[in-house]
Amino acid sequence: MHDDLIARAKAWLAEDPDTETRDELAKLIDAGDTAELSDRFGGTLQFGTAGLRGELGAGPMRMNRSVVIRAAAGLAAYLRKQGQGDGLVVIGYDARHKSADFARDTAAVMTGAGLRAAVLPRPLPTPVLAFAIRHLGAVAGVEVTASHNPPRDNGYKVYLGDGSQIVPPADAEIAAEIDAIASLHDVPRPDAGWEILDDSVLDAYLARTDAVLAAGSPRTARTVYTAMHGVGKDVLLAAFARAGFPEPVLVAEQAEPDPDFPTVAFPNPEEPGAMDLAFARARDTDPDLVIANDPDADRCAVAVKDGTDWRMLRGDEVGALLAAHLVRRGVTGTFAESIVSSSLLGRIAGKAGLPYEETLTGFKWIARVDGLRYGYEEALGYCVDPEGVRDKDGITAALLITELASVLKEEGRTLLDLLDDLAVEHGLHATDQLSVRVQDLSLIADAMRRLRERPPAELAGLSVVRAEDLARGSGILPPTDGLRYTLDGARVVVRPSGTEPKLKCYLEVVVPVSAPSALPAARTRAAELLAAVKRDLSAAAGI
Repeated sequence: MHDDLIARAKAWLAEDPDTETRDELAKLIDAGDTAELSDRFGGTLQFGTAGLRGELGAGPMRMNRSVVIRAAAGLAAYLRKQGQGDGLVVIGYDARHKSADFARDTAAVMTGAGLRAAVLPRPLPTPVLAFAIRHLGAVAGVEVTASHNPPRDNGYKVYLGDGSQIVPPADAEIAAEIDAIASLHDVPRPDAGWEILDDSVLDAYLARTDAVLAAGSPRTARTVYTAMHGVGKDVLLAAFARAGFPEPVLVAEQAEPDPDFPTVAFPNPEEPGAMDLAFARARDTDPDLVIANDPDADRCAVAVKDGTDWRMLRGDEVGALLAAHLVRRGVTGTFAESIVSSSLLGRIAGKAGLPYEETLTGFKWIARVDGLRYGYEEALGYCVDPEGVRDKDGITAALLITELASVLKEEGRTLLDLLDDLAVEHGLHATDQLSVRVQDLSLIADAMRRLRERPPAELAGLSVVRAEDLARGSGILPPTDGLRYTLDGARVVVRPSGTEPKLKCYLEVVVPVSAPSALPAARTRAAELLAAVKRDLSAAAGI
């Protein structure tokens, strides 16, 4: 075993085009560090519907140039088999470590395979890449990003020509082409031949951002903005300036791209502490709302003043607010969300007489809904311009929520007032998440098995009226590894994360509200129920 491991590591080393990872791997081989080598060579990073995502480093279980070149070659082979061997592939990248290298390698592989490749001019938000695919008539797109993962990670997200991310069976077909590549020496990588795009694509994206706002709407809301050390700042500021909003006050410490994300433990607005600097800035400047993008700016977080201090709105709250705003503006088309998001969207759509659909988790599914007008997911993702960007877009979502805040400001009201209205009209929909990060992935499999073998009959004293194993699929949803419990007045979905070593449990309780005066009691009841559901679910799953 030891000799085989060293032989595989040496074979990988002989092909590695990157001096940095070559040096790293050579040191491990020289030191005979079999534990670390086993970790890196115990398999290969699996290409799935989220593409690739993992820690940077040498070896097939890490993100590195060798892995990216293979992925690009597999994608090129897949496109050729689809009869698109002369098509355009557009490539975007964020400001993480190695992102520019991975983008350049992808362009070289596509060019070598006979496809045309075009690379965005610099690190830009993921939604600009998603827009560029449709705008340029590309057959595929690649975004090099790990979104809001820790600094040591990077990733590789693949879109097809419709501008939405891959779904089965394309992921498995691309993965098979990647596996079929015997040696990197078989992959031609010329030094030139692809196009570096100019700013015209970005200009076209910015021109479309205006379309998400109503003509002549108020543009008075004042914002504090953080880019979370990512690539959102310049594009968001340009979009806000075009729209005529007051210039956002920046969180200076997080405004510029920095792949080390020095001020946050995790560069995700949902993580504890990530918004602390933004809240400090808000206390100094007293804006109407705080807006944050994640590092690749496809997500948008919103915080509001609640009493004397600031609190972040849940993704489900923002999702409902944007839906109510679009309904008030008289939009038509389908509203859609994933099964882990709040059922409030269905009630808003139903009352407005609009079609509504639920999908599996991820914008790769939401973006494919027929006639989509608005889609959202509780993890801070909102698609408010599906014709332009068939993916979540943190820039246009920020524009739309700021327009809503401006409309309410003119009426002497706030986003919290509108949330109260929605609770009185549709019931208080309170959501929470039980999220368990693990070192050992078998703990997630154990929890899922335990719940499948002994599903709970009740949670928080509420009867489970329906228990569904989503792995079986249904007439509406394709199979996925997940469990859904419908309770009398609550709902729970349990699933392993697709991008991180986490088990995620999505909880929702619905408490009827008879009048505005009943809201405080309803909130207390909802908090008690959520805490009890969380406790009982933890016990049932053994986590």
